Amino acid sequence: MCPAWATPATASTAWRAKGAPYRFSSGLVSLWRMDWKLELVFVPVSDVDRAKDFYVNKVGFNADFDERPTDGIRFVQLTPPGSACSIAIGEGLTDAPPGSAPNLQVVVADINKAHDHLKANGVDVSDVDVQDWGHFVYFADPDGNQWAVQYLPQRPNG
Repeated sequence: MCPAWATPATASTAWRAKGAPYRFSSGLVSLWRMDWKLELVFVPVSDVDRAKDFYVNKVGFNADFDERPTDGIRFVQLTPPGSACSIAIGEGLTDAPPGSAPNLQVVVADINKAHDHLKANGVDVSDVDVQDWGHFVYFADPDGNQWAVQYLPQRPNG
């Protein structure tokens, strides 16, 4: 519990390290720090089977779920190996036009292996782009949703 002398400003800084009050950017103070985990991103596609084949058989994502819970809805969940966040493709999930997903990014431990894997599986992938802040390769799915694959040399295991 927050001590009586703590104000929102002091509570957000003095107690954060102890897991006590946490100040959100809006100025609200929460007495309990809670993780907010990104676990699913919707990627709009025009042909679900083509996109599923691309992500599973060319890129290497795991096919976690492919169901039709109701008429007009097909929900397909695909997860990059080792990731806690998945993508969802399907029918009746979003009004966003195919290919309009914001730029998506995954991080890998070896950019050259990632590049070679994508190229060997027929993905139109860029050459490795070496920047001061990381090494990248880029590709797009059949609908044009853009992906960056990043390797961070200063981080263990990418």
